[in-house]
Order: sequence, then C-alpha cells, then structure tokens
Amino acid sequence: MDDPQEAWLPITESRNGNVATAVFHLLSSGIGIQALLLPVAFATLGWGWGAISLSLAFTWQLYTIWILVQLHEPIPGIRTRYSRYLQLAIAAFGPKLGKLLAIFPVMYLSGSTCIMLIIKGAGVMELLFKLMCEGGATCDAKSLTGAEWFLVFTCMAIALAQRPNLNSIAGFSLVGAISAIGYCTLIWALPISKDRPSGVSYDSRKGGSSMAGMFEVLNAIGIIVLAFRGHNLVLEIQGTLPSSLTNPSKRTMWRGVSVSYIIIAMCQFPLAIAGFWAYGNKIPSNGGMLTAFMQFHGHDTSRFAKGLVYLLVVINCLTSFQIYAMPVFDNLEFRYISMKNRRCPWWVRIGFRLFFGGLAFFIAVALPFLPSLAPLVGGITLPLTLAYPCFMWILIKKPHQKGHDALWCLNLGLGCLGIVLSVLLVVAAAWNLAIKGLHASFFKPL
Repeated sequence: MDDPQEAWLPITESRNGNVATAVFHLLSSGIGIQALLLPVAFATLGWGWGAISLSLAFTWQLYTIWILVQLHEPIPGIRTRYSRYLQLAIAAFGPKLGKLLAIFPVMYLSGSTCIMLIIKGAGVMELLFKLMCEGGATCDAKSLTGAEWFLVFTCMAIALAQRPNLNSIAGFSLVGAISAIGYCTLIWALPISKDRPSGVSYDSRKGGSSMAGMFEVLNAIGIIVLAFRGHNLVLEIQGTLPSSLTNPSKRTMWRGVSVSYIIIAMCQFPLAIAGFWAYGNKIPSNGGMLTAFMQFHGHDTSRFAKGLVYLLVVINCLTSFQIYAMPVFDNLEFRYISMKNRRCPWWVRIGFRLFFGGLAFFIAVALPFLPSLAPLVGGITLPLTLAYPCFMWILIKKPHQKGHDALWCLNLGLGCLGIVLSVLLVVAAAWNLAIKGLHASFFKPL
C-alpha cells in the first residue's frame, strides 16, 4: 500500500489526472530548446547516419519509457506505486546502490535543468526586448544587465511556481506544449519557405584526423541522444493518475505516452531534416537552428515572426521550469514531513519555492557557462535514460526465471550498451572541452 504521507507531497498529492494531463506534462517536459541542435548533429553525421541515429535513439528511449511505465506498479494486485525515479531505483538496486546510481542524475536533471532554463530563457528574453525596440539608443540605455535579466526570468518562474502539486500545473504544461510545438515548427518552416544561403553543402564537417573525426561523431550522437529528455519525470507524471485493479495507471499512462511521442516525433524529425536541408554544414554549433535562422534569414523575416519565435521560446522555458522544479519541491517537502510528521503549511511551501528560486538564480549568475558543460554532465546522467530502466526490469521482473530469456538478453544488452555509450560520450565531451577550451566567466552573465 502507498505510504499515507504520499498524500501530503506535491507529486502525489492529487491523483486525479487523465490521458490529457499526462500528454500535456510529457510534451512540456519532452520537447526542449536542446532539440534545436539536431541539425548540428546531421552536419557531422550526414543524411544517412543522421536519420538512422535519430530513429534508433527515438526507438530506444521510447522502449525505456515503456519499461518505466510498466514498473510503476510492477506486481499486479499489490498496490505499491513507485511514483519517483529514486524510489524505483532503490527498489531495484537496493538502498545504498540505488541512491548512489540515481540521486545525482535525478537531482541534476531537475535542478540544473531549471538553472539552464534561467540562462537560456533570460537570454532569449533579452533578444526579444532588443527586437521590440529595434536596438536604438533608447533601447541600449534602458537595457538590463545579464544578471538583471536572470532575475526577471527567475521572479516570473517562481511566481508561477506557487501551484500546490504536479497535477495542478497541467494548464501550464498545456501552454508549454503548445509553445514548444509552435517554435519547433516555425523554426524549420520559415527557413524552407525562403532561399537557402549560398554555398550550402551537405558534406560532413568531421575533423581531419581519425581521432578528431571519431570524437566529433560521438559528440553528434550525444546531441541526438540528449535531445530526448524527461525520463526522470515519467514515473512522477504517472503518479498523478488514478489506478485500480481493473484499470491500472499503466494503461492510461501508455496512451498518454503514445500520443505525446507521436507529436514529439512530428516536431523533432522535421526539425532535424528540414534544418539540415536549409543550412547544411553552415549551421552554427552554438545555438543551432535559432542562431542560424536569425543569422541567415533574420534580415528578410518580419519582426512579428521573429518576435513570435522568441516569445514562444521564453514561454516554453517558463512552463518547463514548473515541471522540472516539482521533484525538487517534492524532495524539500519530504524532508520537512519526515521531521514534523505533518502536512507542509502553505507558508513553508512558499518558502521552499523561494529558496530554490534564489539558489537557482545564484548558480545561474555564478556559472553562466553551465550550458557548455551540458554534454559532459549529460553523458554522465545518460544511463538514467537508456541503461538503468533495462537493468531495473531484469532485477524486478526477473524474466530469465519465467522463461523469457530473449527479453532478459535484450535488456541486458541495451543496458550494457547504454553504459558504454555514456562513457564514450563523456570522453568525447571532455576531449571537446580540452581542444576548444572552456570559456568560464564566473559571475559574468552576458
């Protein structure tokens, strides 16, 4: 049976969700600004290997989501629900190993995603401001500093973050899903409606030496794999759904996953293919499609269209902040409830949200170069998406004891491959930082 304290925590306080709310949450958490880098990966891998890698990554991560959905209530008839990734990891690997393997990736993918949303959202907010006043003298005189833009974004995000539980932010997730679909579509539809830049080539831009070329291929694969996000929130989203013996939550959740990932595929595949067609190997490595579009087609695109793209990105960053911050809020309130053995009062709940917002703002100002470390730390956390679910399926379901040897081999193989891929991506990201350098500017946000 569920712990009675589950009804006091933000993630599981309300279990009145449905297929629609699950779709909204999955889209809001699953589509992000990192998808705009997909054509950069194609510039290294080329048409064939780029399309194959994107298809394989999509299938692999969809399979691991299916595993997580099944493991949310692993034993029929026993009403144990693992509504948090860390809970499932502890159940599968044991208390010590489960915490060791999962606590850093889960906290990183929640907390640091919010920090990077502050950095990216505030940067695009500044671009939107400059576009609206056309960069004149008045605009420059009234423009805020980088830290001030971070503060504006953080205040807006925390003001929205006062909803009590995950189920109550379904409206924000709907707005976030619409905005993400909107800018992902506009950012490839607008360029293909215009002339391509002169000199566009589709030749691979891999480095000259075999070692450099290998690491650039790995970095490109990393961009594709890390474009799919949100695995650390799948169990939490499923935890908002009602469940019974006749209608377990996994049925509702899988319907939501099926609908949402059809939409995600319709966003990301055209973005990667059309973006590479429009810009070829001219696409900038930093910023991807957003930078390329403004650089090559900004002069012949209306202010309204450019402003709409910027606005949709800002809205998506604000709404994504809500769902990615929820596990942090849940963990803070869990600490309070464990000590006091009572529901968290409203003023303490507000205090926790203000504390997290202030901490995230401070780290964003102190480490404005954090997005450049995303490939490195993303490689470290990759097993949470591609490997751990496979191992957890083996440990909890024990398919080899039930005569399902093929399923056991499949999960073992995918799990081991995920670990190897994680190591290779970390090495490639470290090599890239060593060659190109890390332009660290502490407490100097642009």
